[in-house]
Amino acid sequence: MITIKNQHFTPDASGVLFWENKEILLVADVHFGKIAHFRKFGSAVPSAAIIANFQKLDEAIKKYNPRKLIFLGDLFHSDYNQEFELFECWVQQQNCSILLIKGNHDVVHPSFFKKANLEVLPHLIIGDFYLTHKPEHKPGYFTLCGHLHPGYALRGLGKQKLKLPCFYQAKNQLILPAFGTFTGLYLVEPKANESVYVCAQQEVIRVQ
Repeated sequence: MITIKNQHFTPDASGVLFWENKEILLVADVHFGKIAHFRKFGSAVPSAAIIANFQKLDEAIKKYNPRKLIFLGDLFHSDYNQEFELFECWVQQQNCSILLIKGNHDVVHPSFFKKANLEVLPHLIIGDFYLTHKPEHKPGYFTLCGHLHPGYALRGLGKQKLKLPCFYQAKNQLILPAFGTFTGLYLVEPKANESVYVCAQQEVIRVQ
């Protein structure tokens, strides 16, 4: 558990962050549509990978039973394709309210958001916290965001290297890992007084 400004957050190995006090599930950078986009242009990505993102979301919602689900941007990757239709059906099956903090990849026409009954905002303030897509220093607030797709390289004694997604806590901000499949990693090198929590299979481990 991570405690920030007297609020308790549980980072999950799936990449989601559960805000205990508010019963809010935070998810960053799902990039729905990316797999279908790759397949459309000839990339040999298995179609089963499309369903994997939905299954991961279902598992996280079942585990934490949130009152609200907030996507911290880049919910979608490109223009409209079949994954958007799947998402619209998925939304209709959920019991919690759903909100999107719009990211730079969320370029689909606003009519889709309206049709999917999805509330969309450029950013959101909840108490002492500023929720946005890109890392940003907001005076007086602690930022919760995504965009960076943070990862960390664990190195072994035999020069082995294992790259894993991570939660990256820098000064006055916590950056969530990318939730989606095939999103890539931006390796971070934490400075003094910064923390990294790597997502290792079924657990989250703080790197000292």
